[in-house]
Amino acid sequence: MTRVLRILVKTVLGFIALSVLLVLLFRFVPVPITATMIIDGNGITKDWTSLSRIDRNMVSAVIAGEDGKFCSHNGFDREAIEKAIERNARGGRIRGGSTISQQTAKNVFLWQGGGYFRKGLEAWFTFLIENLWGKRRIMEVYLNVAETGIGTYGVEAGAQRYFKHSAAHLSPSEAARMAAALPLPKKRAVVSPGGFTRRYGNTIRARIGVVRRDGLDSCIYD
Repeated sequence: MTRVLRILVKTVLGFIALSVLLVLLFRFVPVPITATMIIDGNGITKDWTSLSRIDRNMVSAVIAGEDGKFCSHNGFDREAIEKAIERNARGGRIRGGSTISQQTAKNVFLWQGGGYFRKGLEAWFTFLIENLWGKRRIMEVYLNVAETGIGTYGVEAGAQRYFKHSAAHLSPSEAARMAAALPLPKKRAVVSPGGFTRRYGNTIRARIGVVRRDGLDSCIYD
């Protein structure tokens, strides 16, 4: 084995060991900060909140708006990925068809932006959190690190900012409006939304009942 190959093997093994240790750590410890928070020039407002203190409406809303197959997939929505590959083959910006698990992996361990290298790392961390955290922990972390507004992270900080009360008591409409803004929280209004955001929020609000009826959140609420 050549010296270069030995170095490469040691680097890969070291990365695997470090990534597993980090994922195991954050299975039990709140995520203190993310790369997105660090580079945010608007400051950071956040308040880590356990999933038991977040209204079920919020969980149902993000499943309805972001990832309807959250409880049934293994971290990857193959149908969404296939559609993304078809779009990417036609050229333009790389798109991923990301699940909540993939978004959580990216938000916690990586950085924003595209590229095949980062997507590869995202797939690795998604595999790890699916197998070492489980669905309930993934949802809890996602709802605490997702950007919910300018300089605002997590649904507790978002609820306080927009509705002046805790995320423990979110109405279906409030939860749906926050979920509708999640993909582009700097551009989509939660309070008095208009146009697409208002229509999308109304759609998510209607889907909350479907999530409950069809047990699409059963991996979190047995």
